[in-house]
Amino acid sequence: MTWDVALILITDGLANGAVYLLAGLGLVLIFSVTRVVFVPFGDIAAFAALTLAAFETGRVPATIGLVLTLAALATLTEVAGLARRREFARIPKSIALWALGPAVPCALAWLAAHFGAPAPLRIAAAVLLVVPIAPLLARIVFQPIADASVLVLLIVSLALHFLLSGLGLLFFGPEGSRTNPLATGALSIGDSFTVSGQVILMVASAIVLSGLFFLVFERTVAGKALRATAVNRVGARLVGIRPARTAMLAYGAASLLAGLIGVLIAPVTTMYYDSGFIIGLKAFVAAIIGGLVSYPMTAVGALAVGLVESFASFWSGALKDVIVFSLLIPVLMLQSFMSRHVEEEEEEVDQ
Repeated sequence: MTWDVALILITDGLANGAVYLLAGLGLVLIFSVTRVVFVPFGDIAAFAALTLAAFETGRVPATIGLVLTLAALATLTEVAGLARRREFARIPKSIALWALGPAVPCALAWLAAHFGAPAPLRIAAAVLLVVPIAPLLARIVFQPIADASVLVLLIVSLALHFLLSGLGLLFFGPEGSRTNPLATGALSIGDSFTVSGQVILMVASAIVLSGLFFLVFERTVAGKALRATAVNRVGARLVGIRPARTAMLAYGAASLLAGLIGVLIAPVTTMYYDSGFIIGLKAFVAAIIGGLVSYPMTAVGALAVGLVESFASFWSGALKDVIVFSLLIPVLMLQSFMSRHVEEEEEEVDQ
């Protein structure tokens, strides 16, 4: 391996790591607030990419039908719950939130498809269209079982991924799509090494969004509410923070990150209805490196996963995923060794 090849692999690894960084932040955000390992995160990113591809080919994106279907189910679930509790005065507000709210980005997407919106508006419409998906799924599936164990929530999340894959096949079909580059040109370094504008955009976007993520958590009331809920759900409830509301905020922020990931990777990867699973799985490896609680360590893990994947694809393209996922074994062994085993300590004290 020459230095030129190594630089190319490092560049590709940083680009992949930028994607896994954003996805890992979304996974850690949802897990820390709700205890849900949100497996469908990658599916939302894939839907955003397919939505943007539909815009570029002049078609109305099938994501509109998916969002409206989920909105109808969420509205029925919410109204039924309010009627069961005899809180009829809240029904109009709930209909406005769960039915009319998701209908707004659907209407904007329909207008963008029919009237040939310019590229920036198409990108914005594609991202906004997928933002309601995670909160709607949370209201339909996760909110009724919010107090279940982590294992039950994980099983439900995995089942939800397979359901979304089936819906993706139904709405989008089996064909793959790739969009036009969001950034053209290249940056030349030396005589024989260039970095494409798309790679620079992906890395820069990850840096900027991570910085904004930090500022929101540190400087805004909503961010502090998310942090408080993540640290202690009972304590947050005692000081007036509603965990259900902060959970929806976390799902919305993660869905926004997934939409941005989708439009960033759509120009460099052919996306299918089920392509998001591998993205989410590799981001999960990065999140596990961070212990599903540490954002800085998740960032380090994302860069490590990206670099390992890039070099592994050079050595053996068929085994690159195996090599990446094998990172979980030493990481989990190290975390198990370093963590306190409370049950074992209590048994020793009893003896």
